[in-house]
Amino acid sequence: MCGIVGFIGKKEASPILIEGLSKLEYRGYDSAGIATMDNGNISVAKCKGRLANLENKLKEEPVKGNIGIGHTRWATHGEPSDINSHPHTNEVGTISVVHNGIIENYIQLREKLISKGYKFCSETDTEVIPHLIDYYFKGDLVEAVIKAVSRMEGSYAIGVISAKEPDKLIAVRKDSPLIVGVGDGEYFIASDVPAVLNHTRDVYYLNDNEFVVLKHDGVTILNEENEKIEKELSHVTWNADAAEKGGYEDFMLKEIHEQPKAIRDTMTSRIALGKEITLDKITLTKEQIEKIDKIYIVACGTAYHSGVVGKYVIEKLAKVSVELDIASEFRYREPLINENTLMIVVSQSGETADTMAALRLAKSQNARVIAVTNVVGSSVAREADDVFYTWAGPEIAVASTKAYITMLIAMYTIALFLAEKKGTLSKEEIENIKKDMLELPDKTEAVIKDKEEIQKYASRTYMHKDIFFLGRGLDYAVALEGSLKLKEISYIHSEAYAAGELKHGTIALIEKGTVVIALATQNNLFDKMLSNIKEVKTRGANVLAFALEGDKKIEGTVDKTFYLPNINPLLAPVLSVIPLQLFAYYVAVQKGCDVDKPRNLAKSVTVE
Repeated sequence: MCGIVGFIGKKEASPILIEGLSKLEYRGYDSAGIATMDNGNISVAKCKGRLANLENKLKEEPVKGNIGIGHTRWATHGEPSDINSHPHTNEVGTISVVHNGIIENYIQLREKLISKGYKFCSETDTEVIPHLIDYYFKGDLVEAVIKAVSRMEGSYAIGVISAKEPDKLIAVRKDSPLIVGVGDGEYFIASDVPAVLNHTRDVYYLNDNEFVVLKHDGVTILNEENEKIEKELSHVTWNADAAEKGGYEDFMLKEIHEQPKAIRDTMTSRIALGKEITLDKITLTKEQIEKIDKIYIVACGTAYHSGVVGKYVIEKLAKVSVELDIASEFRYREPLINENTLMIVVSQSGETADTMAALRLAKSQNARVIAVTNVVGSSVAREADDVFYTWAGPEIAVASTKAYITMLIAMYTIALFLAEKKGTLSKEEIENIKKDMLELPDKTEAVIKDKEEIQKYASRTYMHKDIFFLGRGLDYAVALEGSLKLKEISYIHSEAYAAGELKHGTIALIEKGTVVIALATQNNLFDKMLSNIKEVKTRGANVLAFALEGDKKIEGTVDKTFYLPNINPLLAPVLSVIPLQLFAYYVAVQKGCDVDKPRNLAKSVTVE
């Protein structure tokens, strides 16, 4: 997830672009850049790091012009660097492009363009776009953009300027947000409304496969057949702060709602029916996988909880032994590691100090290391042998939501990849799981739509000082994450327990009115979980249960049931964690807590 802006008018473009990017920096902050056009010449200024770095550069080397495009980057292809920063241009610098999204078939496009004599200088997928537009340009920039886009697969919002037609700014969207702002004799494009609010509140919301041509005298919107479209202008009534959060009260709530897209993006080009699992540049062969006698999953906090799911699904699907370790404990217990060990380290930021230490220990013992991270070019990404990027986009709230859920997708994908290579599942079994995975985005949206039920329950329970989470198997893994979310943003004492352990001491904590959240999504453990719920109900607990649609047998035992869409129980953690995130959020809001910035916590733990 990146942020793009564009401007055409009578004013200098540079300060307007920088102002717009400052409102979009929450969408990415690895690097930033702008391109402006003056007297038919394009000037580009870009650099690695926060937007402030670009502002300082522009003070020393200003760029002129009243047409321009800008970009703030969240890296997906190519680590953060000056050269990988946007905008990208064709070789002779006559076409400049900014891009938010992922071009899935960029490797094939790149190879074809190289065969035609084009040269590339970055590691990005975006650089194919200006070259492709150049390849198709025959005197009409709009036609060249339409033809280039017809060859591209993936998601994108794109802004284009060209010295060959210096009076135009062209943009297009597909699966990535893009709005058009209409001011007084000036026009804008942006990934989100906040970027234009200081200049106009009148906007067009583009749909997929719609193109827009901005000129000094107005805006033209086209379809992919180059036919003009009439659209209704919308008037924005939000304030700037609300707009930055997409109309949501907090970034955490916004990021919970972004989870369907994050799931879809993380599966993009990796999970497809009828095709082998693709893990980007992970090059493990069948022969190498056969030699693996042990897998370690090492992580901290929320990432560790994704590893609990990972251990379960890798052992179940790929039939290889998995040890799960807290990174801060791992290297102090002299773990048994050798060249036949595979380590999977998981870190949202890619900078977690304890996880880095575990990675380096494994590498020193000749183990193969796969990093699962959300940040391109992060420390774990650079030092691991292989990287699985989760593509959740930037996560602003300290409490992780969409990063966690994409870590789960990573675990399922890696498990299927290993199972496919090892032959531990039939092709039919793999296809069935993939089919269920591809349904997850829609089913997560359905869960989020029922958020009011969770909000009502939270309003009745937020005053409690202790709340317990129970589950068995994969449900226990989700209980751990649900408990962590509640305690870190609401400051309520909460604990997660494996339900089968109740009789070994935990049940002594249950008294009349104690709130217990019970997960019961695993068919093979459902009856046993029901018995555990009865044990706490007998002692006066108030129980909220989560079960899959159709498991009505639970209703007579609990006080309230929240039903999740039917799904393969193996994948249930992806759905069941969402209402727990929402519960934690609404409890914290009721208590008046700072949801996005809970006390004593930081987004990335870079010290031991």
